[in-house]
Amino acid sequence: MTLSVQDILKTLPHRYPFLLVDRVEELIPGERIHAYKNVTINEEFFTGHFPHYPVMPGVLIIEALAQAAGVLSFKTMEQAPSDDTVIFFVGIDDARFKRPVVPGDRLDLHVTIERCVRAVWKYKARALVGEQLAAEATLMCALRDVRPSESD
Repeated sequence: MTLSVQDILKTLPHRYPFLLVDRVEELIPGERIHAYKNVTINEEFFTGHFPHYPVMPGVLIIEALAQAAGVLSFKTMEQAPSDDTVIFFVGIDDARFKRPVVPGDRLDLHVTIERCVRAVWKYKARALVGEQLAAEATLMCALRDVRPSESD
């Protein structure tokens, strides 16, 4: 399954300037996703990180991987995000950054589901530029109900 940016907008609640997934090349519900982000000099974060040598912040690389994981999770559950539910980060382990990501790079996002127990998802995530590993991490996210309780 492939997804266009219009499909991604229907699947994730994120919007500009925080949507970090441009396209899904392959998605196998319950297993894995391959998506990508085209990194351009027009990204707002490059004005301050670093003006003399623009580098995509590592936390945003991890966020892009988490957004790809969110697409995979919502498609696996066969549901779209709503005002009542959000997928939150609950853990990031073994994060490693191997090469800088700079304007002009295509950041390929590869995420595999390791397990899901009681709406807590664990993923193995890797970000590549071409054949080079840019970053990797184990991510954990949880689907949470954010409706106000009746006692609020």
